[in-house]
Amino acid sequence: MFTVIGARGAAIRGDFLLYLLTGIYAYLTHIKSVQQVMGAEGPTSAMMQHAPMNTLVAIFSSAMSVLYTQTICLLIILFAIHTVINPISIHFWPGALLMYLLAWATGCAVGLMLMAAKPWLPDVVTIVQLIYIRANMIASGKMFVANMMPGMMIDMFDWNPLFHVIDQARGFTFVNYFPHHSNWEYPLYFTLVALMIGFMGDAYGRKHISASWGAGR
Repeated sequence: MFTVIGARGAAIRGDFLLYLLTGIYAYLTHIKSVQQVMGAEGPTSAMMQHAPMNTLVAIFSSAMSVLYTQTICLLIILFAIHTVINPISIHFWPGALLMYLLAWATGCAVGLMLMAAKPWLPDVVTIVQLIYIRANMIASGKMFVANMMPGMMIDMFDWNPLFHVIDQARGFTFVNYFPHHSNWEYPLYFTLVALMIGFMGDAYGRKHISASWGAGR
């Protein structure tokens, strides 16, 4: 698709498949984390009647399942590219790995906040999730390079932690790309704050559990 529409020339000098992985795969990992954690078993689930099962176990298992499947798929893709197409060269792989984990962690944090709010506003949370996923198709910056964007557009995307993660991942992956409009600290702080809010909301929900939350669903 990139070759047909002529967008390939806008990529960073280097392996084009790595350019796609640092953008599209980070986006997919983030979105899958949001969906899986948000869909984890809540306090009204029948599974919660079996001690010592609780919502924290359900959240952790959902998050780890995404990390496991996405990591296995990523390793297979990288191995196939390295052996079949051309050898892969990553400028600073520990930094690129950290950005991959941060894409997963930010998704889990957003999903946890949505999960905590879901028992109280189920319809609104579902709409918010859909809007967030659709907005990130553009606002994540996965299809373009942040250094080539005008300042007005950067101001529109700067709120998004995934935008920073993807841009920083490309800085760690490619030797000739230096991110000027992003940092990795903001996604990290966002994750910590969002996890705190999400866990507080989940704890509050467990204290006010009502069987009627699951009625009709």
